[in-house]
Amino acid sequence: MNTTTNTKKLIESALFIAMATVLSVIKILELPYGGSVTLASMLPIVLISYRNGVLWGLSSGLVYGVVQQLLGLKNLTYVSTWQSVLAVILLDYLFAFAVIGLAGAFRKVIKSQNASLAVGAACASVIRYLFHVVSGATVWAGLSIPDKAALIYSLGYNATYMIPETLVLVVAAYYLGSLLDFRSDRPMRLVSDARTEGKMLRFFGWFLISGAVVFDVMTLFGKLQNAETGEFDFSGLSSLSNFNLISIAVVTVLAVAVAAVLFIYAAKKKEEKTAE
Repeated sequence: MNTTTNTKKLIESALFIAMATVLSVIKILELPYGGSVTLASMLPIVLISYRNGVLWGLSSGLVYGVVQQLLGLKNLTYVSTWQSVLAVILLDYLFAFAVIGLAGAFRKVIKSQNASLAVGAACASVIRYLFHVVSGATVWAGLSIPDKAALIYSLGYNATYMIPETLVLVVAAYYLGSLLDFRSDRPMRLVSDARTEGKMLRFFGWFLISGAVVFDVMTLFGKLQNAETGEFDFSGLSSLSNFNLISIAVVTVLAVAVAAVLFIYAAKKKEEKTAE
């Protein structure tokens, strides 16, 4: 590989890492004990890996992890020993964000670009989630996570932001993969046809449903966690106001109804394409 190609990849990766950093500070929701739902901040790293390969993706993810660590230096003040500091740096930042670079591993396995990006994004998110779970059950046990049943709590707590974060990422990856060809030297707009239009309609349908799920989960989670102890307390569900219940119901019903209309219209588009 010549120097010009490497330089081009380096510049592109730097721009994508900067983009990921900007997206990471745009938080849709932030939990009180760490963790947040961002505007698909991992997507630029996913695209780096898909375009340039897993090794390049892992390297870019590692650099992105260093940047995130610098932005989150305050978190190191909550742990006291050097071993704990090292564990936080490795598990919550360097390893957790480096593994996003694995997302491009499905490029040659799954022919469909949007499907490959979506599956890669989902798998990378799951691995990142596992690193946060391990960190929570070890380093943060007794601090922001109760000592008792620390692993179970860490599994639940980290899922509350990683599930919606993953949903947003997967939907965004699928959407961009339907619009632009990231396999070419320069990302170019894909030619739109009836089949593509149908995919886009289904995408928006799933996007609405995913958004409703995120809204419902985060609304309910606010009532499930004890603000003082950090422990889960299902009795808190009894304190849900009528307004919260109505808002959950309205958002869910509207999202499902509109998504159903989009799915039906997409099916008609498919039938028209088949009939031609």
